[in-house]
Amino acid sequence: MIYGYIRVSTREQHEDRQIIALREMAVPEANLFMDKQSGKDFERPQYRQMVQKLKKDDLLYIKSIDRLGRNYGEILEQWRVLTKEKGIDIMVLDMPLLDTRRGKDLMGTFLSDIVLQVLSFVAENERANIRQRQAEGIAAAKARGVRFGRPPKPLPDNYHSAYQRWKAGTITGTAAAKECGMVLATFRYRAELYKQAETT
Repeated sequence: MIYGYIRVSTREQHEDRQIIALREMAVPEANLFMDKQSGKDFERPQYRQMVQKLKKDDLLYIKSIDRLGRNYGEILEQWRVLTKEKGIDIMVLDMPLLDTRRGKDLMGTFLSDIVLQVLSFVAENERANIRQRQAEGIAAAKARGVRFGRPPKPLPDNYHSAYQRWKAGTITGTAAAKECGMVLATFRYRAELYKQAETT
């Protein structure tokens, strides 16, 4: 039997390119499995369902090695499980050297293993670089004053009055928060922002 596995990292990403490539390899529609989630591990429902169906001498197509996963150690472990324990063949379309049907001799297996290890390392390294770039981008945006998350709700009309009386000590924070329809923690948080706005 012939199978195909497709993975996209988010629901916004499109899987069309992978589907077209696998259809060109005559993978039956019923044997196409697709997950829309991160490749950081193999806890993916469609992947697990597919692995249960795979039998010895079946053939699995994937578009590229990073569609299988992004964790170097786990890609190598899954490859071992699929090819050694399950006894299936794998063909990576973007990398013809990664075709376990070719070179079943010792040299062919050796070359395939080296290519797999290099590509798995590259896939994980790219993932680490993406994380670093994201973290640096967020830090730079914060330094420029960009705020993340939902914008705060507008203050109620009576907030200024309640805030001034609370600040003057004529009412408690609890009473001021109740007047404004807020919990005390929110009232105090907004009071801090209000105070900063007054001084700028």
